[in-house]
This record gives sequence, C-alpha cells and structure tokens, in this order.
Amino acid sequence: MNTANAVLNNGLNLTSSHPTYQTWKGSLENIAFTPQAIKQTLLTLNKPCYIVRVEDKIGVTNNGYICPLENGNTAQVELLMATPPISLQQLGDRNFLSFHGVQYAYTTGAMASGIASADMVIALGKAKILASFGAGGLPPQQIEAAIHRIQKELPQGPYAFNLIHSPNEPAMERGAVDLYLKYGVKTIEASAFLDITSNIVYYRAAGLSLNSANQIEIGNKIIAKISRREVATKFMEPAPEKILKDLVAQGLITELQANLATQVPLTDDITVEADSGGHTDNRPLVCLLPSMIALRDEIQTKRNYTHPIRVGVAGGIATPESALAAFMMGAAYVVTGSVNQSCVESGTSKHTKKLLAEAEMADVMMAPAADMFEMGVKLQVLKRGTMFALRAQKLYEIYRNYNSIEEIPQPERLKLEKQIFRKTLDEVWEATANYLSQRNPAKLGKALNNPKLKMALIFRWYLGLSSRWSNSGEKGREIDYQIWCGPGMGGFNDWVRGYYLATPENRHVVDVANHMMIGGAFLYRIQSLKMQGLQIADDYSHYYPVSSTLEK
Repeated sequence: MNTANAVLNNGLNLTSSHPTYQTWKGSLENIAFTPQAIKQTLLTLNKPCYIVRVEDKIGVTNNGYICPLENGNTAQVELLMATPPISLQQLGDRNFLSFHGVQYAYTTGAMASGIASADMVIALGKAKILASFGAGGLPPQQIEAAIHRIQKELPQGPYAFNLIHSPNEPAMERGAVDLYLKYGVKTIEASAFLDITSNIVYYRAAGLSLNSANQIEIGNKIIAKISRREVATKFMEPAPEKILKDLVAQGLITELQANLATQVPLTDDITVEADSGGHTDNRPLVCLLPSMIALRDEIQTKRNYTHPIRVGVAGGIATPESALAAFMMGAAYVVTGSVNQSCVESGTSKHTKKLLAEAEMADVMMAPAADMFEMGVKLQVLKRGTMFALRAQKLYEIYRNYNSIEEIPQPERLKLEKQIFRKTLDEVWEATANYLSQRNPAKLGKALNNPKLKMALIFRWYLGLSSRWSNSGEKGREIDYQIWCGPGMGGFNDWVRGYYLATPENRHVVDVANHMMIGGAFLYRIQSLKMQGLQIADDYSHYYPVSSTLEK
C-alpha cells in the first residue's frame, strides 16, 4: 500500500501504512465520500465501520464484508482499516448495569435540598438510568413524600436516595435511615462522610440475608461518594465489628446480619469525587481515580470479595470527552451533577438555571458550607451573578476572629445587618431559636450557654436560607443565591454553545444523558481509527448535540 500524504477533499487521509492482506466487498453505492455522509456513517454505532480506498479517494461505509486478498490480485476497493460496532452498554462495567438494573453506566448524583428532584429521578428512572434524590437538608416529611411519589412512579426502580453525613445533627442522618428502611429504599448514595457512622452500618446490615443457595444477598445497596483514600479504605472494608455489636445489642439487627456484614464490604460502589460542585476537595481526576482503583485492587486481594467493589467517577463529567476519558481510565460508571441542575427537571429556580447556563469554567469559587460551618469545611459554588461566596467568607472570618456576637465591633455589626442579613442579629437569633425549638431543642440549649455556638447558628441562618432562596427563586435576594456548581458546568456550556441545549428550557436530563453516552461511544470510534493511522478532519472528530434524542 502506498502512503497517502496528501489531504483529500473530504478531510480523510493516512498518516501511516501497512500491507493489506484483506479486502472489502460490497456495493460501491454504500461508500460515503462527502463530509455529511461520512459523519453519518461514523455515527452509525451499531454497525461496523470500514475505511476503504477506491482509486485515489478514501471513503467510509457500514456495509459490505471483509474477505482475504488472493495472492497476486489487486483489489478494486482497498481496505485500509475497520472498527467493530459499539453499543453504549460497552462503556463502563456491565456488572454495574445488571446490579442496578440500568441501561447505562451513567448516573446522576444527589444535589441537596431537592435540587435533584423527584421529577428528575422519575424521568431518568423511566429511561432506566439511575438517579439519586437530593434528600440532604430536607425535613423528614418532604423526604417521605418524595419516597411515596418516586416508588409509585418507579415501582421496579431504578432510583436512589441520598444519605448525607450530618456530624452536627446525627439525628437527621438517623431519621433518613429510618425512613429508607421503613419504606424499602434499596439503594442510597452516601455523601460527605468523614468517617463510618452507626447509621450507615445499620442500613447496610439490616438488608443482609442468605438465599436458598446459602449465598449472601445484599438487599440494601450503597454507593459511596468519596474523595479521600483514608475514607475510601473504611468503606471498602467490612463494617466495624464494634458498631455491629452495638446494633445487635440494641436489637436493630440480628446476630446473623452482623456476621454477614463482616464478610462483605460496606459499599458496593465507590464514586471517586474529583473537582465538583458542592462539597469537594478539588482533587484532579487523573490523579485521584488511578489511586482509588489501586486501593480497591489492594483490598480485593486481601479480602477476596465475591463481588468486587466498582469504582466510578464524579466531578467534571460534563461532556462526551470527559465521560470517555473517565471510562478509558477504568471508571466503572460516570456521575453527572452540575449540568443536571440547569435542566428543566431540577428543583431550582429559572433564574438560577439561567445563571448556570451562562457560566464559564472560571466562574466558580469555594465558600463556607452551612452544614459544617464551624469545622471550616467549604463547598464549591457559582460566583457569577451572586455575591454569596464573598459574603459567606466574610461571615466565617468574623466567626474566627470573635467569640460572640457581642464582641463584633458595632460598625461591623451594622454592616452585617444592613448588607447581608437585612435584619438585626437579634431578629435572626429569634427566628433561629424558634426553628431549633421545634427541630433540635438540645442544640438550642447548648447555644444558650455557648456564645460562640450561638454566633455560628446565627451565621448559618444566612448560609442555610441562601440555597433555599436559589431553589425557590426568592425575589430581591438574587444577589445572595447560593448555587452549588463545579467547573464542569462551564465545560458543558462550551460544548453546547450554538446548539439547542444552550437554552436551559431545552435541557432535559434524559436527553443530556443520551448525548453524553452517544458522544462518548462516537469519540471512542474516532480515537480507534486515529490510532490505526487515519487522520480525520475536525469536522468528524467532535460530537455535538445537534438535535434532541427524545421522542416528540
């Protein structure tokens, strides 16, 4: 074969050559030579793709067949290279699909306060895509209502509910577990955990049993979202025996369940969380994922689990390129977050969705977290169109510098009341005390005797309400909206710019999922051809959401 160095009119040429021992046979009418036809042929993923040369032209076809080239013969159509069909189910770990009963190794993560709404979970669940309801920060009655609605619409699943670690309010964490066990929620996404708690062990162990073949059945599945190796290690190991013994002593689980819990890992899946919206350590995915996979392999060698833990990724998964990169690094599944918040089904306001759809990658910053304010924990939020991050940081600086509200200099206090709270601090404390008297009387009692805690609770009034204002679209408070967002949002907006998904009203979670997975598979095919020596014009090398994948 001659090496073709000249770029042909249709944008395909070769960068290398090798002897051809096979030829392609079929109808010449089925070979695409024009740019539009070539792109459509490459996008026909369920059929093989043959790159052929006819005289001096390189073309592409999904039809025909390969056969050996007879000695001494010259083929009319020269086969240059080929790729097999690819299905979307080939991306990721097929065990994830069967274990969770889904069609893609693609899930949507829980965004707290119902941003990952029942509407979102139901829409994705009906498409056999796993989604996690954003239960974090919601009162029990709202979580209970969501369980009823989602289970009615998805009686066979798939769906998951979030269990967020609440070190300052362990009763909330336990209350969520009680609801999940009461109503038979079979999959939870555990997030923001700093250590193993009795609540998550209780959920896991209470679902363990033996089947007729004397094999362990895992009734309660856990997907743990983690960014630190030391925390991941604890979730990859069996539940701590001390906690199991305490649960048995309390009559919450049986001796058999405690024994079974020592033979299985605490979690079924680990979602490695890189640079994401909300709670994040801003870790780079290319470093974090290989480290977590190596840790999983090390523990699997030691424990020899019947079903090894799967490792997926979240944080920055916002384009087909990022999804494919994760799969190629060994991710069992991918999780999207920020991009879904800008979709029609999310439980946030139109104003917030508009800001998210305009965000660029640099339009995010870290700010103090409401749920772990005193610990100095931060989360990633949108800074474009809102002053929340700067104002929240100011509150934390004041909290660090003073031991009580009374110590704050009067000019500083007046500035807080006028610019941030728009109430006197006494009025804010009165509202906070009334709230705590109903929800957490014990904490109210502690705050009355602890001026530093009282100050933290007053400041958390603003931090907590700011996310609710964003969700409900509170008029006049737009500048204070707390919008959880990672840099992936900007990447998504860059990808869809100029196409119908640029408008938030056109963004639907199932459509976004389909485009991400189709695009990932298409890009895999393109990379396969490039690695075989085909030089492809940019027009063919990218996948864009040209039209909706949803049925009209």
